[in-house]
Amino acid sequence: MRARFPDFRLGSVLATSFTGTLSERHGDAVERIPTPHRLVDWLTVNGLAVDSCTTAQLDLARELRESIHAAATAAANQEDLPASAVHVINDRSAQGRAAAILTPEGKRQWRLSSASCVEDALGVIAADAISIIAGERDGKLALCASPTCQAAFFDTSQSRSRKWCDMNTCGNRQKKARFHANQRKKPRSAE
Repeated sequence: MRARFPDFRLGSVLATSFTGTLSERHGDAVERIPTPHRLVDWLTVNGLAVDSCTTAQLDLARELRESIHAAATAAANQEDLPASAVHVINDRSAQGRAAAILTPEGKRQWRLSSASCVEDALGVIAADAISIIAGERDGKLALCASPTCQAAFFDTSQSRSRKWCDMNTCGNRQKKARFHANQRKKPRSAE
């Protein structure tokens, strides 16, 4: 029987979705890529299919994830980017050999140098992180308002005032907590 892993939290921005593979960072952390096979699954879901992944490659991926999170958090807070995070992001970007290709349907797809090159996939993720942290895309980096989450996300809403990394998880949880707190405050009617 195969182990049950937490579902992936998918978003429309590759780099911040990747940082979401570790959620609830300030609460009971949830690791969504605990094994090399789960990283293969995540990459496949995000259009970066690889055949295999080693434990060392999983370690590289987690190092990149934490570096993107640190740099995105600093950027969202308008602070200096951590030099070590910038170094890791730049190294992963430079080491990847993926090429953007155009599909017949007019979509961009990534071609990795080999079917098992996790480093190429990490290079694509690092390049995506660079584009959002550098401010090259329309949107802004923000941090989730959930005190246990505080994930960095890329806000592309028209007003740029989104509060939650994901309305279906953090936003919903906060709304439920507010509702229950208000229910407890209301006096009970006579029965």
